[in-house]
Order: sequence, then structure tokens, then C-alpha cells
Amino acid sequence: MNIKRIFGAILTILGIGGLIYTAVLFVNTSGGTHDVKALVIYGILGLIFFISGINLVRTTKDES
Repeated sequence: MNIKRIFGAILTILGIGGLIYTAVLFVNTSGGTHDVKALVIYGILGLIFFISGINLVRTTKDES
């Protein structure tokens, strides 16, 4: 049981959730300043979590 892989999977799932939430906000936005700020914040955080999770899972070696 590798803790780095589990943490990477959790980060990836959180990133996917953040990107999906950003897409939902984008579809339901009316164009206000508050909406754009929320889109940028959730989009960047989701992208960072997703990329770091994928890289952590990919670079961690399997050791039995």
C-alpha cells in the first residue's frame, strides 16, 4: 500500500471535481464579476490538483 499513490489518486479526484464544478459554473454564469472570479479560482485550483495528482501517480514507482 503506497501512500504517495493514494494521495495522488485523491488529488486527481479533487482536481476532476474542481474542473467539473468550474464547467457547471461556466454553463450557469450570467457574466457578472463575481461569477468570473469564481470560475478562475475553481478552474486554476482544479487544474493544479489534477496535474499534481496525475504526476504523483505516474512518477511513483511500484515497490512490493
